[in-house]
Amino acid sequence: MIGKLIAEIKKKKAPIVVGLDPQLKFIPDGILNKSIEKYGESLEAAGDAIFEFNKGIVDAVYDLIPAVKPQIAMYEQYGLPGLTAFKQTVDYCRSKGLLVIGDVKRGDIGSTSGSYALAHLGKVTVGSRTFEPFGEDFATVNPYLGSDGVKPFIDICRSEDKGIFVLVKTSNPSSGEFQDRLIDGRPLYELVGEKVREWGELCTDESGWSNVGAVVGATYPEMGKVLRDVMPKSYILVPGYGAQGGTGKDLIPFFDSDGLGAIVNSSRGIIAAWQKEQYAAAGAENYADAARCAVLDMKKDIGEAIGL
Repeated sequence: MIGKLIAEIKKKKAPIVVGLDPQLKFIPDGILNKSIEKYGESLEAAGDAIFEFNKGIVDAVYDLIPAVKPQIAMYEQYGLPGLTAFKQTVDYCRSKGLLVIGDVKRGDIGSTSGSYALAHLGKVTVGSRTFEPFGEDFATVNPYLGSDGVKPFIDICRSEDKGIFVLVKTSNPSSGEFQDRLIDGRPLYELVGEKVREWGELCTDESGWSNVGAVVGATYPEMGKVLRDVMPKSYILVPGYGAQGGTGKDLIPFFDSDGLGAIVNSSRGIIAAWQKEQYAAAGAENYADAARCAVLDMKKDIGEAIGL
């Protein structure tokens, strides 16, 4: 699967993933009101509005980017209608030729983790029929329960040619409370990075890169440089660009000398671009056009920084 992602990154010259993390405050009133007219003030209306909003974004940017990353919590908060919108979003993005990174941050003991892996990357059988429950191409995984929580995902990566991004050094300000703690003189995130490299050696595809990647925040470029060396064949998913403060120049350490090795996420900086002064002229009714402009600006910023 990582080979497919790299091929799309090269084709579109865009190591960019758009985070589809909708909140009702990002959705123009016209979309939300139409859903409320159909379903009343209900969770069903929220789910319907979210999917319609996502479709507009995807239609505007799918030709520019290789992948999207829906964050499942933004959908789960609206219950079953929200999860329906999540599944609809995954299916719609795949129909447009986009790879989907399910930002689900799963990680539990073995049997439970196995069920999570099946739900998001694998298949389940009911009677004589087999189903793909959510159908993402990649999923984010929390490694802090140890190898038995990650192994079920690795097994599915190998059997289904899917991929994972393991949390190594996250972009949030308090990540250092645990991730930076020293163990035998080394920060914990480096030790997790070494495990990612070890797990990745089980899942290297024909591209030479591993289906086991890592999540490292753009807000910590100096740590990104260290981890790029620790995990030479693992792609790095980089959150924290834009709204969290990361810039194109901050991203240079995450890439290798060929301009490969990382894919950068922006969520509200793109999907809520219409609410930013820079793109406000588009207006709420043209929110998707504002998102496209934001993607083009991001692509230019990163491209100039890494020489793409």
